[in-house]
Amino acid sequence: MVQCEQVDRTFAALADPTRRSVLERLGRGSATITELAEPFQISLTGMKKHVQVLENAGLVTTEKVGRVRRCSVGPRRLEDVQEWTGRYRHMLDERLDRFGELLESTKGVAS
Repeated sequence: MVQCEQVDRTFAALADPTRRSVLERLGRGSATITELAEPFQISLTGMKKHVQVLENAGLVTTEKVGRVRRCSVGPRRLEDVQEWTGRYRHMLDERLDRFGELLESTKGVAS
């Protein structure tokens, strides 16, 4: 069963376009905080805060080597969100199927 708090953290992390771009960048390989901050023209402190939000959501992992913090896509990725949305998709599919059956059963019935 999906933990609602984890799903909330994930959606909150993904709500920001900068964080979504960071995840997209990390999908191509690990990067330092400095490398992540450059294209956005934000401070290292600002990028570190974005990375912390992603890390708290389990979407990113970091490793500090000396003075450099290297970031990678986390092990959790989006499994919780996928499971959560999958439940609602299943319910919606069932409702649409029932609606389709209802429409089929009313074909040819005089209005």
